[in-house]
Amino acid sequence: MMARARLATVWLDGCSGCHMSFLDLDEVLLDLAARVDLVYSPLVDAKTFPEDVDVTLVEGAVSSSEDLEKIQHIRRHTRRLIALGDCAVTGNVPSMRNMYPVSAVLARAYTDTAQIPGTPRDAVPALLPVVRPVHLVVPVDVVLPGCPPPAALIKEVLLAVLDGTTPNLKARFG
Repeated sequence: MMARARLATVWLDGCSGCHMSFLDLDEVLLDLAARVDLVYSPLVDAKTFPEDVDVTLVEGAVSSSEDLEKIQHIRRHTRRLIALGDCAVTGNVPSMRNMYPVSAVLARAYTDTAQIPGTPRDAVPALLPVVRPVHLVVPVDVVLPGCPPPAALIKEVLLAVLDGTTPNLKARFG
């Protein structure tokens, strides 16, 4: 019997729509369960990213100091990194804040529109000067566009990667 692949999924700055699309794999998830161990994900209780992961699906853009540290750590401990969805691939909606300085974004969120003004310092990670797609921060092995990518495409790409092949994806966004 072949060793089961160690699979992780990660959610950076995004809406979780890509994870919802992953869950839309429905009965395919049962087939996947026979081939992989889900070792880290917002869908499970693991709190620490493991040392040795075969495949990681990363949803979302890199927009905070926490995202940056997390994706760098994940890249060091993942063999095949898949940028999942348009936020991870292009920055998409999170990168709309790139038109404004961080100070203006924080003022709008925590002063101008707040009933009790005050920017949180302890519980909220520092925003980076600009939001970046994952591939501009760490090397990415497979790009899977879509907002969110359809479950059938996630299945095709994930099974190809688990089989040790590179999926044949034509550039497609939206």
